[in-house]
Amino acid sequence: MANQIQSCFRRYEKKYRLTAAQQRFLLEGMAPYMKKDAYGAYTICNIYYDTEDWRLIRTSLEKPVYKEKLRVRSYGVPADGDKVFVELKKKYDGVVYKRRITTAAQQAAPFLDGTLPEDTFGQIGREIAWFQQFYHARPRVFIAYDRLAFAGTEDPALRITFDTGLRWRDTRLDLRLGDHGAPIGDPDMILMEVKIPGVCPLWLSRALTDIGARQTSFSKYGACYKTCILPTETFSKEALCSA
Repeated sequence: MANQIQSCFRRYEKKYRLTAAQQRFLLEGMAPYMKKDAYGAYTICNIYYDTEDWRLIRTSLEKPVYKEKLRVRSYGVPADGDKVFVELKKKYDGVVYKRRITTAAQQAAPFLDGTLPEDTFGQIGREIAWFQQFYHARPRVFIAYDRLAFAGTEDPALRITFDTGLRWRDTRLDLRLGDHGAPIGDPDMILMEVKIPGVCPLWLSRALTDIGARQTSFSKYGACYKTCILPTETFSKEALCSA
């Protein structure tokens, strides 16, 4: 892990669904420009918060100009006392803004349910508390995946990640209880994310063209909701469309 933990992000995020062959070709092309980041290969675990009627994810799937989500994230399965991140992620007009606080694993849920004072974590903590006062969101879904991450050798702000093994559960919604879950969608899918503060480098644009990669709006939480959760819900189509 890096020594300094970043709490605020502003960047563009572009996503691509790759085959194994496309990934191999791209990794070769990336070699002169990218190196594995301080994390390398690791598992990301998330608990997504949402309202009783899934308002946040349903709104997000409508692709509005502005959308937001709340989650608790860990790198690997944490124990009591290990760091986790409470993240408020917003997207406006194609730009992603992420603000997060760091806390011990056992403190995340008490903070989000209002047990801890909202001033405990400063300004960002207050923003998250205000979000909760408005939405009254609660833990709804656990999503985990395995990530291989790279950062630019000359521009560390350029990041490329490859995510595989996307899985979920809607029980045992505690990051400390393991990273197991049922698969989401195609188990062989490789989701690549390019995270950049500005314009995509020319070498990367050419490499993506060479492998025939096409940008997608794929959302892990959105895919989980549409393929795993929505089919079991009792909402009518009319209710979903009018929400």
